[in-house]
Amino acid sequence: MTDLTDQVAIVSGASRGIGRAIALLLALQGAKVVAVARSEAELAELTAKTRGLGIVADISDETDAQHVVAETLRHFGRLDILVCNAGVGSFNELEHFAAAEWDRIFDTNVKGTFLLCKAAVPHFKTQKKGHIVGIASDVSKRTFAHGTVYGASKYAQDALLGSLRKEVRPHGVKVSVIYPGLVDTYFNDHTPGSAEAEKTHLRPADVAQAVRYVLEAPPHVAVDELLIHPLTQEW
Repeated sequence: MTDLTDQVAIVSGASRGIGRAIALLLALQGAKVVAVARSEAELAELTAKTRGLGIVADISDETDAQHVVAETLRHFGRLDILVCNAGVGSFNELEHFAAAEWDRIFDTNVKGTFLLCKAAVPHFKTQKKGHIVGIASDVSKRTFAHGTVYGASKYAQDALLGSLRKEVRPHGVKVSVIYPGLVDTYFNDHTPGSAEAEKTHLRPADVAQAVRYVLEAPPHVAVDELLIHPLTQEW
C-alpha cells in the first residue's frame, strides 16, 4: 500500500464538487495539496481546510498550466501526484451548439488535461515516479443523444491519457483514469443536495474515495481504469 503522507498532489478544478472532495480527502490522508481553480474566494475557503497551497489559474492557458507546476515545485520542492479533474459540459442537439461552446468544453476537458500533463511529465520522468489521475466520465465509453460535444471531449481526454500511459510507464510513472457515472455536483448548472439526487447519484466523496484507492495501490500495482456508477444507473 502506498502511503500518501507528505505526497505533493495537484488537483485541478478543486473549488467545488469532485475536485474539492478529492482535495479534502487527500489532505486528510496527509498529502500536501495544491488546489487549482479559477475562483479565488472558493480556493481560499478550501485551502484554509487543507492547509495546502491554492493557485488561481486557467488550466487551458499554457502559461498558467506551466506556472501551476513550477509554483508547486518552488513551494514544496517536489511533485508526486497530478489529478486532472477540471471539467465542463453542456448538452443539446448538435445543430444548436455554437462553435464557441465546442471550444469552451474542449479547452477545459482536453486541452487543460494536455497542458497540465505536459508541464508535469518531464518532472515525473526525471524522478522516475509519479502518478497522474484523470477524472473522465462513463461517457468516455458510450454515446447518447445530446452528448455530441461533451462526449467527444471525454473520448478525446481518455485517448490522450491512454496514450500517455504507454509513454510514461517505462519511466515508472502511472496513469489512472476514473470514469464516474452520475454525480451530485454543480455540473451543467445542476444544484446538488436534492432528495432525488441522493437516491440516484454518486456523491463527490465517492469519486474521491476512488482516487484514493488508485493512489494507495502498492508501487508494483497499476490501476489503469476504474468505472463507478450509482447502483440505480444503467450502463
